[in-house]
Amino acid sequence: MLPKRSEFFELLAAHSERVLAGANAMLRLVTSLGVSKQDVAALIEEINMNEASSDQIKADLLTMLHRSFVTPLNRDQVYKLTLDIDNIMNAVQDVAQAVSMYNVGEASRESTELASMTVDACTRLTRAIASLKERERSQDTVNLCLEIERIEEKSVAVMYQAIKSLFDREGDDAAALRAMRMRQFYSLQEKVLRASKKSAQTLEEILLQNA
Repeated sequence: MLPKRSEFFELLAAHSERVLAGANAMLRLVTSLGVSKQDVAALIEEINMNEASSDQIKADLLTMLHRSFVTPLNRDQVYKLTLDIDNIMNAVQDVAQAVSMYNVGEASRESTELASMTVDACTRLTRAIASLKERERSQDTVNLCLEIERIEEKSVAVMYQAIKSLFDREGDDAAALRAMRMRQFYSLQEKVLRASKKSAQTLEEILLQNA
């Protein structure tokens, strides 16, 4: 049986919802640092589960693309958007794994702010993808994409300020090592927002080509 037109949009929406769930878990993970090791471990596992679910949805989407003679959007556009969404989830998982890898024991104000901005961006992305099938809401979708881009631009400033403050403080070798670890951690957090921005730009391209 050939897939229905609506199934593509449903799977894209489900894919973005997994990413949003992962982003929410990441925010809770960051706020749990230095508070509860048990919660941290559980939230890392929750993110891994969302990533596995996201991978399955990606596989289903790609299989559907191969099976379909006609798709509701350009085949290359669906493929690109699927990979872009997947890259966000992978970046979220990288942050979760870095908590253990870099021995991040507590959350800074900037780290919490970046995690919160990620949730804001992913919330808007989920709404934008959900409205993709409704052409009459194309301007709403564009506006959501522009908001994601603005959030990412602000996140770069937060990241740079966070990194600057790390190296403004004097300390011993252990403090310097921690500063280098946290610089990488902040960079990974901003990478999630950068991937969200790329997905938003792909959505804008889709809207322009299907106007």
